[in-house]
Amino acid sequence: MDVVENGDTVKVSYTGKFEDGTVFDTSEEDVAREHGIFNPNREYSPLVFVMGAGQIIRGLEKAVLGMKMGDVKTVEIPPEEAYGEVNPELIVSLPMELFREANIQPEPGMVLETSSGLCRVTEVRENEVVVDFNHPMSGKTLYFEIKVVGITKNR
Repeated sequence: MDVVENGDTVKVSYTGKFEDGTVFDTSEEDVAREHGIFNPNREYSPLVFVMGAGQIIRGLEKAVLGMKMGDVKTVEIPPEEAYGEVNPELIVSLPMELFREANIQPEPGMVLETSSGLCRVTEVRENEVVVDFNHPMSGKTLYFEIKVVGITKNR
C-alpha cells in the first residue's frame, strides 16, 4: 500500500478545531453546516497539496508524511508549526485621522486591506486605532482530524 512521501500529490479530508473544540475549518460540507460555519460560496472538497512543497502549514504536512491511504489521525499543532506566535511588532497604533481621510469608520473586529496586507482593528480610541497585522490564528494551538483520501506518486 502506498505511503505518503515527499513529492507525492496528496488529498486529505480534514476538520480543524481550536483547543476549546470550536470547529474553524473543514473540507466536509455536513460538518460545516453542523458547526455553523457553512459558507455557500465555498466548495467543500478534500485539500490537495504536494507533500514537501510548503503549500500547507508545517505541522499538518509533518502529520501527513508517512500516512497510508485511508489512514485517519488527530494531531495537535503548536503555533510554531502553524501560523507562528503573535508578533507584538505587528500590532500598531495608527492616527484616527488616517481613517477619517479614507472615510472609514473603524470598529473592533473590522478587517482592512492595506498596502502592507490585511489587518484587524482591535481597539478604537479617541485619536488612534490599534490594528493587528498578525495572522488571525497566530499564537493558537490547532487540532486537526485528517484522513488520507488520495495519494498520487509523482515519479
